[in-house]
Amino acid sequence: MFAQSRWAAVLVLLAVTVGPVFSRPTPEELGAKTYMVKMRDGVRLATDVYLPKDDKPAPVLLMRTPYSRRWPAVAQYKDEYAVVIQDMRGRFDSEGANLPFDSDIQDGYDTLEWIAAQPWCNGRIGMYAGSAMGIAQILAACSGTERLTSLQISNALPNLYEMAYVNGLFRQSIVEGWLSENKFDPAALKTWASHPTYDDYWRKRDATRLFDKVDVPATHAGGWYDLFAQGTIDAFVGFQTKGGAKARGKQKLVMGVDPHTWDEQSPEICFPRASEAPGISLADTTPAVTYFVMGDATDPSAPGNCWRTADAWPPLKTRQNPIYLHSDKTLGTEKDSTGGFLAYDYNPKNPVPTVGGPQYYLPAGPRDQRMIESRPDVLVFTGAPLKEPLEVTGRVTTRLWVSTDAPDTDFFVRLCDVYPDGRSINICEGGRRLRLRDSLSTEEVVEAGRPYLLEIDMWSTSIIFNKGHRLRVHVTSSCAPGYIPNSNTGNYPYSDTTRIARNRLYMDNAYRSRVLLPVPE
Repeated sequence: MFAQSRWAAVLVLLAVTVGPVFSRPTPEELGAKTYMVKMRDGVRLATDVYLPKDDKPAPVLLMRTPYSRRWPAVAQYKDEYAVVIQDMRGRFDSEGANLPFDSDIQDGYDTLEWIAAQPWCNGRIGMYAGSAMGIAQILAACSGTERLTSLQISNALPNLYEMAYVNGLFRQSIVEGWLSENKFDPAALKTWASHPTYDDYWRKRDATRLFDKVDVPATHAGGWYDLFAQGTIDAFVGFQTKGGAKARGKQKLVMGVDPHTWDEQSPEICFPRASEAPGISLADTTPAVTYFVMGDATDPSAPGNCWRTADAWPPLKTRQNPIYLHSDKTLGTEKDSTGGFLAYDYNPKNPVPTVGGPQYYLPAGPRDQRMIESRPDVLVFTGAPLKEPLEVTGRVTTRLWVSTDAPDTDFFVRLCDVYPDGRSINICEGGRRLRLRDSLSTEEVVEAGRPYLLEIDMWSTSIIFNKGHRLRVHVTSSCAPGYIPNSNTGNYPYSDTTRIARNRLYMDNAYRSRVLLPVPE
């Protein structure tokens, strides 16, 4: 029951329902009955229930959504399942504060208790859908409930701090766009912006701290360019290794390529066979992990562009292969013999534009980066043409030695695949606030001119760089509006005043800046 092929059909069906209203029957015409389900604090949540015609107890499909429960297309499954769709707290007809994910751990638990007590429930309850609805599944699973039978989670993450901030960098386009488009209370943006560090507010909304309470098998699906790519992997690993008896060792992970959604522009790079993801079921005996290995998108004979399976993530035994940044703007496995530093001015009023990557309201995915590589505030390091293909599979990190003359600033790193024709395609990226260099929980004063070691998580990927291609690394201090420009004043994320920061990147004998690539042994 609850195989991925069935979930995929449900999700496709849901996507179709955004068509003209006149083409769809109403929930009432499809037999929906609305209940106001009381939560432990007395708040009532609007919940539509579609029941099979035979009136026998049935397995239940539950979706909790901030996008309106009035999605009648899922009712086609009511001949096999009892389908339950609920408006999250504060959304549409549900009571409570209109703030995203504010009480969803306990609301998920209470909703499942209510469903389990209904005469039409046979005791088997599955949750489904992705993005915000996927986050709702993770939060419900981490509530300690014993009512769940299975989950289908796609494009989601367990730690809500990482929805708003990546290593302290505020995800401006995604956060502002999502909160505004979906008409959340304006207090939501003010609240999220007022907690730029991983503090008690975010700890209460971080399900990674509750993985031991998970006791349900699940499938987790994502893509290398998805805005929650690392969160998808983190949830899979957490459920798989820290969950209870019904969860541990009973998870499936599928990692493809796609971003959260393609915008109206066509993707600049289409990886062959990326769309041929195999169907995965919790009941089958396939390995736990299925992942796509990217390759040269234009050479049919190039290695990569294939699906692999593995028993765990990371899937391979790798070594952290250091690629050093040299002062002549080259990359190499050898340390720079000349040393020194490179400097640039970062002006928050003229930030480097966001070009592709893990975005939602901006053009996303793999994009040619040459339009930004000539900017003086983007340091570009390029390796020699590869003599042999190079595989990178796992989590990529960067260790930079940096300094600034400002009270605070950001550093942002991007790894690119340079094709023989000159296209520079982004593979993975990451950034970090300098004030959060040692801990995301505590801001530390930045001493002007002092070199600091800054470790930057660039998330996970899998790619085989083809022979003749070059590796390229960008180091800069902005990526806007994907991430809000740091004002360099110490006021973050929003500030009425800005200043220019003189930033340095070091490469001498004492300070070796490098990217660590997970290369199979």
